[in-house]
Amino acid sequence: MVSTNLVVPVVLWGPTAPTHCISSVFLSDDQCTLVTGCYDGQICLWQVEPTTLRMSPRCLLVGHSAPVLCLVRASLMPENNFLVSSSENGEMCTWDLIDGKCTEAVKLPQVHTQIQSYHTANSEDVRLFCIGYYAEIMVMDPFSLEVIYVLSSKVKPDWISAIHVLRPMRRKDDVVLAITTTGTVKVWTLTGNENKHAEPIYENESKEIRCLNAITMNCCAQNQRTVLLVCTKYWQIYDAGDFTVLCSVIAPARERWQGGDFITSDRVMLWTDEGKGYLYKLPANCIPDNKEFHSKSVVRDAPYLYYVLQHAGDKVLSCPPAMKLLPGGTSGTTQNYLLRGDSEGFISVWHVPEVPLDNISILQAKQMPPRVLKPQVCTSLVEAWSVMDPPPVGILDQLSRITDSPVKLTSSIYLPQQSRLVIGREDGSIVIVPATQTVMMQLLVGIKQNFSDWPSHQILYGHRGRVNCLLCPSMIHARYEKSHLLSGGIDFAVCLWDLYSGSLLHRFCVHAGEITQLLVPPETCSPRILKCICSVASDHSVTLVSLQERKCVTLASRHLFPVVTIKWRPLDDFLIVGCSDGSVYVWQMETGHLDRVLHGMLAEEVLSACDEQAAEEGGGGGSGSGANSASEMGMANPAVHFFRGLKSRNINAIRHATQRGIHQLQQLQGHNQGNFDFLMKHRSNPLVIQGLRTNPKDAESHILFFDIEGLIFELHSEEYTQMTPATLEALGVHIQNPKDGKSIHLDASKKISDFFGKVKNKAGDMEKMLKDKDKHGLVQKFKEKTEIVEKKVQAKVESLQKAVETHEQPQDLKSKIASKMEVTHVMEVAQLLLSLLHSWGLDPHLDKVCESQLGLLRPIVPISYGVLSKAGYMSLLLPTWQNNYAIPAGIQLPSSSKKRALPEELQRLEHLTAIFTSRLHWELSTTLTSNHILALVAMSNTLLSMSAASFLPDSEKHKKLQRLAQRTESTLSNEDEREDLLAHHTSQIKQGWSLLSTHHCFLLPDKIEALEPKKFKRPQVEMMVKRWQHHCIEIREAAQQILLGELTRMGKKGRKQLVESWAQYLPLYTHTEPIVGAVHQAAAGGAVSGSSGVGVNGHNGSGVGGVSMPPGGDHQSENYEEEEEEEEIIRKPSSLSELKRKQTTAVILLGVIGAEFGQDISQESPNHRGSISSSSGSGGVSERRKSSVVEGFGIANNLARLTSMALAHLLYAPASSKLPQYTPLRRAAIDLLGRGFTVWEPYLDVSKVLLGLLEISCEGKSVPNLNYKLPLTPQADACRTARHALRLIATARPAAFITTMAREVARYNTMQQNAQSINTPLTQSVLYKAKLEILQCVEMLIDKMQSEIASLLVEVMDITLHCVDSNELKSRGLAEVCPAICKFNQISHCAQTRRIAVGANNGHLAIYELRQNKCQMIPAHTHPITSLAFSPDGKYLVSYSCAENRLSFWQTSTGMFGLGQSQTRCTKGYSTAPIPDVSRLNPMRLAKLVWINNRTVTLMLADGSETRFNV
Repeated sequence: MVSTNLVVPVVLWGPTAPTHCISSVFLSDDQCTLVTGCYDGQICLWQVEPTTLRMSPRCLLVGHSAPVLCLVRASLMPENNFLVSSSENGEMCTWDLIDGKCTEAVKLPQVHTQIQSYHTANSEDVRLFCIGYYAEIMVMDPFSLEVIYVLSSKVKPDWISAIHVLRPMRRKDDVVLAITTTGTVKVWTLTGNENKHAEPIYENESKEIRCLNAITMNCCAQNQRTVLLVCTKYWQIYDAGDFTVLCSVIAPARERWQGGDFITSDRVMLWTDEGKGYLYKLPANCIPDNKEFHSKSVVRDAPYLYYVLQHAGDKVLSCPPAMKLLPGGTSGTTQNYLLRGDSEGFISVWHVPEVPLDNISILQAKQMPPRVLKPQVCTSLVEAWSVMDPPPVGILDQLSRITDSPVKLTSSIYLPQQSRLVIGREDGSIVIVPATQTVMMQLLVGIKQNFSDWPSHQILYGHRGRVNCLLCPSMIHARYEKSHLLSGGIDFAVCLWDLYSGSLLHRFCVHAGEITQLLVPPETCSPRILKCICSVASDHSVTLVSLQERKCVTLASRHLFPVVTIKWRPLDDFLIVGCSDGSVYVWQMETGHLDRVLHGMLAEEVLSACDEQAAEEGGGGGSGSGANSASEMGMANPAVHFFRGLKSRNINAIRHATQRGIHQLQQLQGHNQGNFDFLMKHRSNPLVIQGLRTNPKDAESHILFFDIEGLIFELHSEEYTQMTPATLEALGVHIQNPKDGKSIHLDASKKISDFFGKVKNKAGDMEKMLKDKDKHGLVQKFKEKTEIVEKKVQAKVESLQKAVETHEQPQDLKSKIASKMEVTHVMEVAQLLLSLLHSWGLDPHLDKVCESQLGLLRPIVPISYGVLSKAGYMSLLLPTWQNNYAIPAGIQLPSSSKKRALPEELQRLEHLTAIFTSRLHWELSTTLTSNHILALVAMSNTLLSMSAASFLPDSEKHKKLQRLAQRTESTLSNEDEREDLLAHHTSQIKQGWSLLSTHHCFLLPDKIEALEPKKFKRPQVEMMVKRWQHHCIEIREAAQQILLGELTRMGKKGRKQLVESWAQYLPLYTHTEPIVGAVHQAAAGGAVSGSSGVGVNGHNGSGVGGVSMPPGGDHQSENYEEEEEEEEIIRKPSSLSELKRKQTTAVILLGVIGAEFGQDISQESPNHRGSISSSSGSGGVSERRKSSVVEGFGIANNLARLTSMALAHLLYAPASSKLPQYTPLRRAAIDLLGRGFTVWEPYLDVSKVLLGLLEISCEGKSVPNLNYKLPLTPQADACRTARHALRLIATARPAAFITTMAREVARYNTMQQNAQSINTPLTQSVLYKAKLEILQCVEMLIDKMQSEIASLLVEVMDITLHCVDSNELKSRGLAEVCPAICKFNQISHCAQTRRIAVGANNGHLAIYELRQNKCQMIPAHTHPITSLAFSPDGKYLVSYSCAENRLSFWQTSTGMFGLGQSQTRCTKGYSTAPIPDVSRLNPMRLAKLVWINNRTVTLMLADGSETRFNV
């Protein structure tokens, strides 16, 4: 799955457009999207109006780190808007063109230079035929980017320079035509069953021709008898039959041909590296339909140039433009376009002129010069930027208002601890501003008034010229001074600053070129080097400068080529420098001595060896390489993703830096010692601000990454820090400080670590374990740090206290100052995020609440959002989409805006913003909608659960309370009223949050549909399904709410379609080996994976134990599959990993629909209750099909059975490498088994499910309940989920729960009697370990469902006696040990004789002899027993049944001296007066028996009458 972290990127682009030097172009089939790839690796998506061809840039895709060479479509289907891009270093990506998400990314060792996407005869979608710097043709799948097969050459294998795939007329197979760089033409014929595991596929024929280094090869589409080959010097037409040259044209002076294509069979279009298009008419001998075809060429009939397409003015291009001939135009007319993208970033489009043949022949006869045509459309990113008025906002716009022209921002670094942003500028100054405030100022209304000037800023002057890079070493490792900041400039200097005072501490002038990177050495270096930082400069030198000694320690400067990579071998004291020519220099760090220089393979090996070493260190020994490779792929920490995504050129520095950060994280992770690490690992910064600069010339744009999970985590940590231990206990958190036994109340993380220490082990052992494993002393440092901070705060408070007059209450003051010093930025981040995401303008009432009570602020410009996808690839919305947007009339503006005269453009901006926040924001893409709704709901729920969390400044809050007070016209003298007012205020705030949450969760779609039907992009069901059991509870609950809302909104029909499209991916588990299921499935032609990857894991031998298939089950599922086949199939999964993803989604999705909506069915047709009764033949089935449009969870299609088996399998399956013990998928299965138990019950082995759940829930000792919101370890989380599921099952089917548990207890007791015959000790069995858990469930049932339990009292008693400790029972009696069960009048415990009597529903008496662990049943009454009681001396037992109107006395006689069989017999019976029917409605209060003395008993009835009886 894609990283589950929910990250919302927002971009501030700034006033200058990014450089976009175009290297490849592509236009989608519907001509609505133009795609340009550039030399810096970005891809820009343009919105095109098909009729006028007006374009505006819409979105920038960031991720490739090398020039983008090829862009091709990935699918034929019109609704599948996907694109494949390939770059110069072998990276390939599949992008979704609508929301810019990267769905798949790979890095191949081969580099492609040309890709043709072609639909072969027998595949359901296109294949990519790729050629490049390798000697084969690779055929790839566009969605999984896996190589399907390879076409190899037998004769003269060489790199292939051009390729053309076509299907000959009237033939079924496909032909691949290719030419190698040395001029061999080859032909492959594809039969359609090629694969990479068979023999190599060689060419069918080949021929050498004299054409070297061809650029393109095209076969004429009309008749397929001529081929156009283009080389740089000339182009030629060949006969496709025997490959002989028919004609040849040399390139114009000072130009080189770049490519060409046929327009019709007698005309061709060629283009050159100067960006001109040439139209030629072919001579007669090149036109197949002409009788002169293939004859000798005649001088007077040469190819004739009749048109040139070019720009006005001869502007020299720095590199050849990307050009393409596109067939286009509306129906009927064939209008061709020539599309060109050049190095200046301009896109030009020409309509290819259609000139009648007669006109051309006249011109040719007169030898006229060709006519010239200018482009119809010409635009660029820079132009789009300049059209925008006011220009797009940047992060420091408030400063540029002071100067005339904005100063370019060239580098930046964000300090999360202080929430400050440090920005280096082109003029050499460095600006430090509060991050959240400066962003709010650019994007939101009303901040400017609050600050008297604007956010306080610091400016450091010290560099002459541009500041290239910044580094704050303490962020990367704690060994550095907190206050140090380093900057490297174009003036060859590295400056060391004090962050707090802003003073320049030292200037290192060591290099002789501009500084390009600043890095931190790894923490295993020698002590002297640890005080250094490493700087790299453009004069190819690398230095280590010591911050402590303030001098250069090592200067490594004899490199001949620019430095590309820097690696470390700290244990050998080596610094390893890789240069751009592939050479590697090895330097000794301490002495500065050049150890050796390596080239070629050796150099590469040395570099990779460094990587391995780093990996081993990082992983903490054993789990090393595993942890690292995992982190390389799906790094848990989102901050790292961004660095990976932005790794072009100047961003390398950041990358090295983060690499080190990851190692530290891993050292914590590697020890796997429980929750402390788990929390530290999941602690991510709520906000990261990252500079984005795609080209060294550009100014920086800034991306804000809001990490929702990190934000929620911080908010809750703060909340829990302020709680008293008692409130924490209520959440199920048990904290104890090991040293003094008192409950502690410190920093949340410390508290949590202590509590989790207790969970894992006693805290003392815990610390010891930590010390043993924590070689690098990180945890120790962490603890010391918290203590130091405490001391500092304490000292500060004390010093301040002395200064203040004594009449202040000291404790009050203390709290005040402490809160001032620890003021956190979390709330500001949350305010910013919610203000940016909220759908302003849809619900005026809600907007008012948001502004006045919750303190949210309206945006003043449309926001540029981003989407973060796989491997850190991003798509960022460009601000220029609005240029061509026509504002509809009659737009409602927010009432709050003052009606002042605004200039035209600002008015337009205000209108745009209003439309954007209310509508366009939600019409961009499903991914954005899903992420934003999820973030909004999760955040508003979090703030709702906190105490009065509002973003209003304190002064505002105060005024509000004052106003409230005046309204009540009292001087607030008495505290109570004040309290009430506060409570009222709080409840208003809470109500506001809940409104916000429901608005986005349930009401949003209908409101937008009402404004603009069909445009709203719905939240994606799959995304919510993936997060059904997200480890952050708030996100989990939000995803569940949204998913259920979305499913409800679909209605029956929508759900049915959803079920039918996903059912084919449901993994099949039958009660035997799973393969059986797959075989008949494959036979039925279902689109399920073959027999290979059936389950979620391969070895499901365990299957599902006791599920007997319903008769005819097999043939039904076969039926079902065939019906599936008739409908349209979704694109088949193209790789095993995608199939796995689809299978997990299918299990959860079908589970959710079954659990939440599956019960509808039984109500529709009562004659087929959802049981197996009617599924014997197919007769019932067809009738059932007609009777109702079911969800698909009827009996008919067997789906409920398959789903329940899959869920149960996930519960039982033993842990394996493919399916670890605690995964979100397993948690989801546990959760859904609980939620939908009534639907799954007929197909499950109930006792197996219950035992499985008990097993999981008794593993954690003290796990907090669901109201505790910080993330838990997967094990604790699974335990909590299982507990919840058990309670759901118990309340849904109390009878099944009780009888099953009683049966298991009986089985356990029999085993106990023959304990010696069993291999495993009984203390290991689930029933023994989970006693507490079972007892809690039983007590909860008695509490909630007395009447259901009353009929099962004997079984309940069996279970209870198994769970309670017999010694306790002896000393304290039943009423104390288990008070719940004593509510029943049908139960009585006699402490003297140690017996318990239970009156059953069938009129029998069960008497338990606790001494002998025996139980005897006596038939006592013919109707249920209403009440019974032992006499005080234990000799008599009285029982009463109201339905029989009879009261009986029983006496137990034992033999002599307690030997022999004891017998209980009836000594006396009375008939009683019948009870009126009215009072029978409440059986619990029906009647009670009370002994007055040892001989007399009173029967008290519900109507208050009492009757006495004597023995």
